[in-house]
Amino acid sequence: MASKLALTGTALVAALSAAALVSCSSSTDGRPVCPGCGTNAEPTMPTVRPPVDTPTALPSPPGPSTPSAPGGETLPTDAQGYVFVETKSGKTRCQLNTESVGCESEFENSPEVDGAPANGVRVNSSGDLQWILGNLGDIPTVTLDYRTYNAAGWTIAADPSGTRFTNEATGHGMFVAVEGVRAF
Repeated sequence: MASKLALTGTALVAALSAAALVSCSSSTDGRPVCPGCGTNAEPTMPTVRPPVDTPTALPSPPGPSTPSAPGGETLPTDAQGYVFVETKSGKTRCQLNTESVGCESEFENSPEVDGAPANGVRVNSSGDLQWILGNLGDIPTVTLDYRTYNAAGWTIAADPSGTRFTNEATGHGMFVAVEGVRAF
């Protein structure tokens, strides 16, 4: 009797499984239709994009907020009276105020200061030059193009050979390049 019961149990499980498979499946008679799609292609949907207006002319940039000095563009000072600049090459950075200009660079053939090659140079409005060790830190520089600027009473003339800082009141200053510095 146990074998008959086991056989009946197995038959019952098989019958229930077959019924479950039949009730879980469904099919729809017919064939899919997609006009112009071919046999195995998916239908395409139109992509809606907003229209793109192409401007006929770019607006002209606004004029300078402060008039330029005769020598060139005027660079504004910060709240402490400083202007921070960097050469186009990125090799020299300088800070200016009305009294002096100080520049930092990896100068070739600079004199030693406290046993190390000087990486800074400073000139005052009288033309007195001093080599120093220093680091200007993370200053908010304006990158100079090869042209003339005015800042804090100094005229800055930048070109590929170096940068010339001239005090507008005294005519003294310095020419700075990685290759050397000359006061005048």
